Amino acid sequence: MSSPGLLLLLLLLAPRPLRPSLLPRPDTAEGKATLAGLILSALERATVFLEKRLPEINLDGVVGFQVLEGYESNSLRSVRTACCAFEQRQHRGLARPVAHPVEHAVSPPVQLTGVQEEWARDPLLQPLGLRAGRLAGTLALLLRRALFYLRLSDPRYLKEFQPAIQPGLWKLPKTWTRTNASLVYPTFEPEDSFSEESSDSCLALLLGTGMDSGQPCGLSDFCRTLMTKPGCSGYCLSHQLLFFLWARLMGCTEGLFHQSQSYIDLYCANMMDLNQRDDAVGFVYPAQDIFMENIMLCGIGGFSDFYKLRWLEAILNWQLPQEGCFGGRGADGAAKDVRHQEHLSRRVKRREKQFADGCSSHKTAMAVAALGGFLYVLAAYPAATGEPLPPTPSPSPPGSS
Repeated sequence: MSSPGLLLLLLLLAPRPLRPSLLPRPDTAEGKATLAGLILSALERATVFLEKRLPEINLDGVVGFQVLEGYESNSLRSVRTACCAFEQRQHRGLARPVAHPVEHAVSPPVQLTGVQEEWARDPLLQPLGLRAGRLAGTLALLLRRALFYLRLSDPRYLKEFQPAIQPGLWKLPKTWTRTNASLVYPTFEPEDSFSEESSDSCLALLLGTGMDSGQPCGLSDFCRTLMTKPGCSGYCLSHQLLFFLWARLMGCTEGLFHQSQSYIDLYCANMMDLNQRDDAVGFVYPAQDIFMENIMLCGIGGFSDFYKLRWLEAILNWQLPQEGCFGGRGADGAAKDVRHQEHLSRRVKRREKQFADGCSSHKTAMAVAALGGFLYVLAAYPAATGEPLPPTPSPSPPGSS
């Protein structure tokens, strides 16, 4: 069988016609180590920001760090298991394998492939597993503390969406595919009619946590119409994807949910098109938040073509180096006026938490979740053995089967 590692590696290496990335290529141990180090440094700074602002962060901001914690734990388990396997071979005859100081920070390791063992053997890459382990342990503690503050600041919203910040919902992809450009809408509808309140009510009905909800996998006629409306863009589109992505992760399969994967294919194809448009115009400020949200959600959906080296470079450059957060600042370092941003073409998230120093709770959450995906790709699926790429199947549009 063809290896998914080769697919992901070639996607990271794929040439871009516009301003090629200055980051090192990940086809060598040195390149992988440099990229992983850059990502971990950004995530460590963002985690310091989370710790400082923990009483003020809202639930939407915590979600991104929960996704990151899942990526960190899985990436660490990949490296740690390979380390242990290698050490046991090297230390045969000893009563017990050499222990690492992060063993108790994560759940039990999972089985690895031979390629992952090769990474763990490399002295340039091995220390990154220990560094990721320390970060995963810190995040686990901070996320538990975040629940305390969220119960005080927004108990109703927490009740409805607490599953989104608990381990278990965000299952990371085990297989990968690519988006299909033939599914892109000919035109997009304006976002003016999108109601985040209506979307939230449908998500709570799906989770089984809303005021009128009973069991999970709930669906009303109104939500069916809202979540399958064609031509959406921006946050309307990302919420549609989130709805069917959660349905798939939760194991909802009845009725409309039987077509969840078809809708995921459709929505991520359009999110890829919108991200490419954002890339073409230079990632203007209002688009950065939804750009990273698209990477986060479609990455979890298993679409490897969102992990482009050029896009990684852009996200790393958006971090405010002193604060560790992501937000709005011009080239002169001055914080952007949030009220002015509301008049721009991209709508502002209703529950956004914008700090006086320019830090954005939601944008930081989307950034760390997207960066966690890039780290997961590097850690769990390194360079492959040279097998040919598998053919990419063409997804069928929803309702065609």
